[in-house]
Order: sequence, then structure tokens, then C-alpha cells
Amino acid sequence: MDRLTSMQVFVRVAELGSFVAAATELGVSPAMVAKHIRALEERLQVTLIRRTTRRQSLTDIGVAYLDRCRSILSEVEAAENLAAESQGAPRGLLRVNAPVTFGSTSLAEALPDYLRAHPEVAVELTISDRMVDLVDEGYDAVIRIGELSDTSLRARAIRPYEMALCAAPAYLVQRRAPQRPADLVKHDCLGFAHWMPRDQWVFHGPDGEVEAVEVHGPLTADMGHALRMAALGGLGVILQPRILLDADIAAGRLVPLLPDWTHAARPMHVLTAPDRRRTQKLSSFVDFIARRFPAA
Repeated sequence: MDRLTSMQVFVRVAELGSFVAAATELGVSPAMVAKHIRALEERLQVTLIRRTTRRQSLTDIGVAYLDRCRSILSEVEAAENLAAESQGAPRGLLRVNAPVTFGSTSLAEALPDYLRAHPEVAVELTISDRMVDLVDEGYDAVIRIGELSDTSLRARAIRPYEMALCAAPAYLVQRRAPQRPADLVKHDCLGFAHWMPRDQWVFHGPDGEVEAVEVHGPLTADMGHALRMAALGGLGVILQPRILLDADIAAGRLVPLLPDWTHAARPMHVLTAPDRRRTQKLSSFVDFIARRFPAA
């Protein structure tokens, strides 16, 4: 059997978690999917997928092989697109990862314009605040918020992520609004699990002063929307992106705090792999995002 086709089948089985689901997506029978997996396992002389009557899971070698398959298939796709690329027509599948709030709001609102401009491109968008591995997980582009820890990746700066400090009127009835950042130590502050250190908020004052506050509170969550709902319920003070909170502020459901102080906007970048050929589809996407969300 064709080895690359078998690799493609294996990747979809691993990602969808089911022979039947992969067969449905690929338009083949479950028996044919199983045949492809057996062909790979026989060629490699290893077990890639443990199969029982109730569930299936990747073996350790299956996990490692999955990462390699994704990289190989990505390179094959890039090679097969060379002819189309020479004609300047972006086409093919673009795998993108973005943080939850930005991805589900600003990016999701922008993508229809990109796809209308490039009708031969399809985007597979995954949304997660987890720090994904761009190369090993087979992404073409990743949008990341915060200081960059991996300087080996290509980075294109886009508009910084502006933050807002708020609380619900019901909370402020019970607790006096803070007058300066240091007052937040007396408040219930809702923590975001993906920030490091997640218990320290840093503010910049009108005269250039900087205050770092060790905050604490009854709830830490790994999704900004969950913190927003808790703040709307009067649980505590929230520090999250403006794009998540602006509508609640405008409607009076949340009240801005410390108006003379700002939490520094967090840098945001589009990241791509340094050793991957920059295809027309990838270049067109990066350029579009940089124009839609300009750094300055």
C-alpha cells in the first residue's frame, strides 16, 4: 500500500480517535482504514495503536511516529504545491492555532475576509491557551500572546493585547474600590492559570511608576470566559483582555478600576517555523493578519 496514504490515514485516526470517524472523513471503509494501519505496523514491526473492544490509544512509539508523520506530510504538501505556488495562487490547507479569547473573537471575525480573498485556501483553526509546539504538532502558524520564549521561530509582531481591570457593581457594593494597585491585596482577584507568575499583576502609573502586586482570590481558571462569568456574578476583580470585557463595560455590567493605572499591553506575534518553506498560502495569511492587526 502507498506509504504516504497510510500515514495520512494514521494521522486522522489518531486525531479523530476512531477508525470509523477517520473512514467517514476519508470516504473509505473502516476495514480499509484498519488495513492501512496494519500495513504501517507490519512495515515498522511495532504496534502503533492499542485496540480493544471499547477504546483505542496510541502506544509510546505511536505518539512519536504521529509527530514525524505530521512533519513529513506537511513537507509533502508544500512540495506538491510548488507548481501552484509558481503561479502565485495561494491554495491548500493552512493549520493555525490561536489563544482562546483572541481566536474565538478577533481572529474568527477576520477569517471570512481572508478566505473570501483566497478561495483556494482552507483554514483548520484550533483554539487553545495551551502552549502548542508549532513544529511537532504540525501547525503552519501559531498566534502567541506574551514574551517569546522560543527565539528560534520566525516572529511577526502584531497589535499588542490590551488588558482591562474590572469588577461587577454587586462586588463593589460589598468592597471599596481600590485606589491604587497595592489595594488589590485586600481584594478577591480572579487568577488566570496560563500566566506566569499567575499571582502577580504589574501596573504602570501616570507618573511612570510601576507596582507589582501579589494577588490572591477564590478562583483560578484556564479560560478567560470562565473568569468573566465569575466576575459578572460578583465573585471578584478580573484582569483580562479588553476584547473579552469591553461589551460588559459598555453595558455597565462591569466597572473599570484604577483608571489612572494601566496593565502593560502584552506583546502578540504570529509565529512560523524557521526551516519550513514559506508557501504562498502561509505568506498570504501572515501578511493578512499583520495588516488586520497592525503592530503600530
